Amino acid sequence: MSWFWLYLPLHLLTVTCLCHSVRAATTSSQQSFKTNLFNFYHSLMLADGKETTIHLLKDIPKRYYFALEEGRVLAPFSITVTPCDVPIEWSILVYKPPPGKAAPGDHVTQVSKSQKASSIASTIFNYKGNSVETYMGMSSHAALYLLEFLSTERDTHITVYLTTDTTSGHLYPELPADPRVNVIGIGPTTVTLTWKHSPSALQHRESIQYCLLVNEKHNYKSLCAAETAIRSSGMKLPPTLALSLSPYLLEPQQVMILSNSELSIINKVSSGEVRQVCMGTKNTHTVPSLSPSTQYYFDVFIVNLLTNASAAYTGTFARTLEEPEPKVTELKDDKVIHVVLDGKKQKFYSLQYQARHKKIHFTFQLCRGQIRVHITRNGKTVASENLSGLRYFSLKGKLLDTYLVQLRSTEEFNSSVKLQASPHFHKPLFPLLPESLKIKSFSKLRTCRSVTIAWLGTQEESKYCVYRKRIEEDQVWRELQSADMCSGPESRHKSEKVLCKYFYDLNLQRAVTTETIKGLEAGTLYLFDVYLFGPSGIPVRYHSKVVRTRKKC
Repeated sequence: MSWFWLYLPLHLLTVTCLCHSVRAATTSSQQSFKTNLFNFYHSLMLADGKETTIHLLKDIPKRYYFALEEGRVLAPFSITVTPCDVPIEWSILVYKPPPGKAAPGDHVTQVSKSQKASSIASTIFNYKGNSVETYMGMSSHAALYLLEFLSTERDTHITVYLTTDTTSGHLYPELPADPRVNVIGIGPTTVTLTWKHSPSALQHRESIQYCLLVNEKHNYKSLCAAETAIRSSGMKLPPTLALSLSPYLLEPQQVMILSNSELSIINKVSSGEVRQVCMGTKNTHTVPSLSPSTQYYFDVFIVNLLTNASAAYTGTFARTLEEPEPKVTELKDDKVIHVVLDGKKQKFYSLQYQARHKKIHFTFQLCRGQIRVHITRNGKTVASENLSGLRYFSLKGKLLDTYLVQLRSTEEFNSSVKLQASPHFHKPLFPLLPESLKIKSFSKLRTCRSVTIAWLGTQEESKYCVYRKRIEEDQVWRELQSADMCSGPESRHKSEKVLCKYFYDLNLQRAVTTETIKGLEAGTLYLFDVYLFGPSGIPVRYHSKVVRTRKKC
């Protein structure tokens, strides 16, 4: 076996020849090609079978080496380079032994620049850009390969994956023959996407998943590039979009669980909304809660959950449709209107009011869900906020001013509100309310057969009605979340009524009343409600209270 002399241009200024005299192959001299020739450059050797992250400084080239040993017949290898931010330049050079220059016992200490390295080195690949590129090569003799990377825009980082074992599969998931993401449905607030299954997803369902990135700027050619761009915009981002593996790594305000197999993160950044969704091996997804008439960019990444390595589909973009103009309803003096908004179908509702007095009193009672109100007078905004409980707006303008009240649901579920416009300040729609609408129960006064509750009253004599309902453990959350704060006793079964009483106290500190509800069953959950009725007859519902009677007394 014979070795060759190698010429390495490290800084493109001088050419130094590595000098070695290698005897004929013996048992004692059967040493690694890499160890014998390139130990001096060990720190720059590129790891085989491992993804390497390389940091590049602007305009400073960085070089990595790997060697193929002599004796391997048609040794294949592949190199995958992933830019993580800006376009880069990279190339592959191969160094081969000059013919007739490598005889055992030869000694060469130095060569001049006239003995050009180009006589034994050749460039086999060049690339410039920000796409993920893979070079597949084959070598039939010992050779040293040099990879040179350069960033001319700014400091950045890349990942490089070298493997000489092409028979055991690749680190990266496999893309389908047609890797495009297709738009199959567009609405004002939704876009439905589909893509062809990856062969990796079909073979290894448990260790592969698809992750979708939605943003308002542009598409990304790699998961690495997407994460880098998002981090630079100020968003806190976990190490990978394969987030369904470890949702506990995220901050609570970042996470919204959509289902057992689907995780979504939504963040606001200066460039708009960015959201990431990982949906297991489903290859169709409808992106909800988008803004109307807005262009979005969609990228799908297939992620290997065992290694976090990923491959990018060819992204797409779509513009959501314009929101249809909502029907405008006329709002008349003192008339109470009940508006119900479907969070998925109808998120907006508009009402118009023509003022016949200078002072107008708008009253809103939020019944369910979350609603934002926006009021304009002659086209100029006079009020805009999220509703909570009861809300009054007292506005002063001119005769015949035109008010436009716009209601918008801010969640996916049904929301509803009652509202009234009135010039009559002396005829309030709702009764005088206490400081709190909470119902309190007393643990020490709780028995197997009775429960004692209390609530606040006001200085105005009003009617209070108490209702009770037996419920099961699994009904508690649904009862509390679905409660309609605008519904009155007419929605309750007659058997649930406990009593009605009148109560008031001029001293607000003593405006508290209690009731002991008897005839209950031991160890049972009960839902208690109190309704307050004012002069107009419209009820105000206190917040429901769930109490369990004692099991043993």
